Amino acid sequence: MTTPLSRRELMTHSAAAVGALAAGSFSANLFAAESTQVTPAGKRPFGYCFNTSCIRGQKLDLVTEIEMVAKAGYDGIEPWIRELDQYVQDGGSLRDLRKRLKDLGLGVESAIGFANWIVDDDQKRTEALEQSKREMGMLAEIGAKRIAAPPAGAHRGDKLDLMDVAKRYHALLDVGRESGILPQLEIWGSATNLSRIGEAVFVATESGHPDACLLLDVYHIFRGGSDFNGLNIINGKAMHVMHINDYPAEPEREKMGDKDRVYPGDGVAPLDEILSTLIETGYTGMLSLELFNPDYYKQDPAIVIQTGISKIDKAVISAVG
Repeated sequence: MTTPLSRRELMTHSAAAVGALAAGSFSANLFAAESTQVTPAGKRPFGYCFNTSCIRGQKLDLVTEIEMVAKAGYDGIEPWIRELDQYVQDGGSLRDLRKRLKDLGLGVESAIGFANWIVDDDQKRTEALEQSKREMGMLAEIGAKRIAAPPAGAHRGDKLDLMDVAKRYHALLDVGRESGILPQLEIWGSATNLSRIGEAVFVATESGHPDACLLLDVYHIFRGGSDFNGLNIINGKAMHVMHINDYPAEPEREKMGDKDRVYPGDGVAPLDEILSTLIETGYTGMLSLELFNPDYYKQDPAIVIQTGISKIDKAVISAVG
């Protein structure tokens, strides 16, 4: 059995070696892209994280994604629960995965799940909390820290009473305390419920729970119609992960979809303003790249991963001056 490489050893490998990890038809020689050299972790205000949505179209296994993300120099990874389920179904050991992550120096800063904790239906909500317990249990086994808590199940249909949503978020946070995994209240810009910063702030505040926190997203803030100035009133300590991306000038906001997201700096989002505001509010958490761009799914995943960290770093450098 091959001994896992340390992060330092991994970082000394050439870009071509990273490209060689790409599956099937992805060619290693496509990896002749810009350098992955980024600002050292101790000299920047945020950590850099990679959401595996960015390469979902390439259909890689979770272990390969983890190794590629670590090689590119990210501090953390944000996988989807469905990937973790598949890993276990394929015979993978959560204990082994935890060790691999530790050896690579890669933290599981968050994860993406869709438990319907928010819905009005009592039975569905009870089932969702049980689902959350299972998912959080798996995450705890691999040393993860957090999970997204989006308005799944209530993103269409009737508007909910936000005080009811606050109570339901409190219940979810209690489940998180039992597992040691923190549910982060996430907004979805096109959703009927929790589409705006103000709604999320209200729910988190009125939940009355000491662990309440937000998971915001550049695209979703814009898509939901909130002004980025709203970030000024949020204490940076109330956030641990921020989804970073960009959006183009067209189509118009109401017609924009997840597929329209682009790399930071490739669109028209006021990233200098956004990142500067985060710094001013005391935010020191992760910037997690989350994209669903079908054009990126056609590329060598190593190029997407490498380009992503370079684009994040350039955006941060531009914001801090």
